[in-house]
Amino acid sequence: MLMDRYRIVARHNVRRTSADALEPLTVGNGEFAFTADVTGLQTFPSFHADGMRLGTQAQWAWHTAPNPEGYALAESFEDYSTAAGRSVPYSTTGPDFGDSSVHSRAKLARQWLRENPHRIDLGRIGFVRPDGQPVRLSELGSISQRLDLWRGRIESRFELDGTPVEVTTACDPELDLLAVRVESPLLARGELAIGTRFPYAVGDWSEPCDWDSPTSHLSELHLRGNRADIRRLLDADVHHVALTWSAGAVLKQLGPHEFAVHADGVGILELTVGFSPAPVEQAPTVAAVLTAAEVSWTEFWSTGGIVDLSGSTDPRAEELERRVVLSQYLTAVNCAGSTPPQETGLVTNSWRGKFHLEMHWWHAAHFALWNHPALLERSLGWYDKALAAAQETARLQGYSGARWPKQVGPEARESPSDIGALLVWQQPHPIYFAELVWRRRPSRRTAERFARLVFESAAFMASYATWDPRRERFDLGPPVASAQEKAYPLRREARNPAFELAYWRWGLQTAQVWRERLGLARVPAWDAVAKHLGPLPERDGRYVELEHPVTEREGHPTMVGALGFVPDVGLADADRMRATLRDVLDRWEWSDTWGWDYPLLAMTACRVGEPRLAVEALLLDTPKNHYLGNGHNFQRPGTLPLYLPGNGGLLYAVAMMAAGWDGAPEGPAPGFPDSGWQVRSDNLAPAP
Repeated sequence: MLMDRYRIVARHNVRRTSADALEPLTVGNGEFAFTADVTGLQTFPSFHADGMRLGTQAQWAWHTAPNPEGYALAESFEDYSTAAGRSVPYSTTGPDFGDSSVHSRAKLARQWLRENPHRIDLGRIGFVRPDGQPVRLSELGSISQRLDLWRGRIESRFELDGTPVEVTTACDPELDLLAVRVESPLLARGELAIGTRFPYAVGDWSEPCDWDSPTSHLSELHLRGNRADIRRLLDADVHHVALTWSAGAVLKQLGPHEFAVHADGVGILELTVGFSPAPVEQAPTVAAVLTAAEVSWTEFWSTGGIVDLSGSTDPRAEELERRVVLSQYLTAVNCAGSTPPQETGLVTNSWRGKFHLEMHWWHAAHFALWNHPALLERSLGWYDKALAAAQETARLQGYSGARWPKQVGPEARESPSDIGALLVWQQPHPIYFAELVWRRRPSRRTAERFARLVFESAAFMASYATWDPRRERFDLGPPVASAQEKAYPLRREARNPAFELAYWRWGLQTAQVWRERLGLARVPAWDAVAKHLGPLPERDGRYVELEHPVTEREGHPTMVGALGFVPDVGLADADRMRATLRDVLDRWEWSDTWGWDYPLLAMTACRVGEPRLAVEALLLDTPKNHYLGNGHNFQRPGTLPLYLPGNGGLLYAVAMMAAGWDGAPEGPAPGFPDSGWQVRSDNLAPAP
């Protein structure tokens, strides 16, 4: 029986009858996104300032502050000794980074390097009074808003001054362009306008906008009929904004960086706002954008994976299905662009807008399992561009291949960090991504496309491992920061994290398979390291984070990923991993976890034959596993109100539960319990 995809998706359309500071709605296309309040625009940014900020962001939109002192990455280097006695430079924050009394050049260099480049907010687009004064939230009534997932648009209705206003908001599927249609008697009476204003960019941890420095940037206006071209200059960075409006409306400049479109005498106003690094030549009409968005989103929902849990009797099924559908939408909007996404996507900044490569898997790996491999491949081209920088890092540290950084901007330069610079669990990710694409598209072309990334990643991994002649095995670290990150103060002596050991073996073994696919000989050194890696560390009958030092039951429980995230590579015992999983579920400090930890646990539950625990893990009632009404995985107010690795991880885990994995038990939905769950799915692929 065919699945009614439209019905499955539409029953999770987001509806609003009041404003919520934590739950704005977003339209976007993976490269560009616009996050709106209950007006369908960004009319009340201050209301959302302490909740989930309103933003307009694009993958290409970055700013670098001037560097007159010529700070360079080498000024942040700190030497670490390896187990083999070599001295290796790492870009760290240094011992005096948190001391406000110190103003050394090294500290200032590290600060500049951490803050630059930073992703920018392209501007605010919202309703204003004719004189540019803001509309107040208290002046709204009869609010009714819907996010139409199937058509990719926001439909907003409300009353202002007792007069109805109807707004439709959508994003072009190909261009970085917003389309807005407004209908209201207020427009015809000249009592309402759409304002646009543009900020300066700053490298704050989460706030990208500086509204109080009008002389630090320029907005050069060029009018052409019903179109305005605005050239934006932020120091050495330049981009362009193109506004087009329907006949009868006019543009007025209200300030050096503020403009308003008025529709005097006309009750319907259509506006497009396009953003680009280069001048925008031609803008589509609002009608064309609405049609294109509907076609694009209909194709997305019609061809991708789908899960229907409506026949289940378990009371949690409806909520899980809601999370799945909304996570599909949110990751397509925020995590499917030409660069790896930041953890807050294109909604607002976190960690100065930089993306974290160890998180890239959690954002995007699921696309391959949900029949959207092209959305994963979009961001993999960035690794080709970053390869030279990664190779140089490996060479500088005395290793082979390519060492991928952790926290970066589009230029691939590492950010100084006592944790990030020593993390290694992102190193096998390109191999995993390539393998996921191969499983969907097994061809010579796919093998040749990703071979270099696979082989350079594996070459580093093999050279990074250190031979211990006394115990006749290869070790990872010291120095190393494990994925749990809690033991980073002892990074100079830490060794053999459980998850990384298993992931290392899987990555090296898979890289050898890729060589064989291309008719190449195996690399003996890769086989030697994979075969002779140290055993997974354990204590008291359960696996633990590190062989050394001892860690507590807090942070990421990543040791379970050695058999869950990572397929069975012969290092983990299923019974011992099952005991480890149960210990985590019974005794972990949940307040110190993150959103992707719950799908991590669910994946392990699948592989050790505990489907009941898989569901329990995915739906644990803890603050970091809370999913807001707009579908976002909430973490903490202000600085991290959304966390897309949780959404992406959820999708990967549910795909495993519904479609299985290599070696999964026979039968439908092997990762779901038999009792209480009826799972129908289509176009899902099993995990490795």
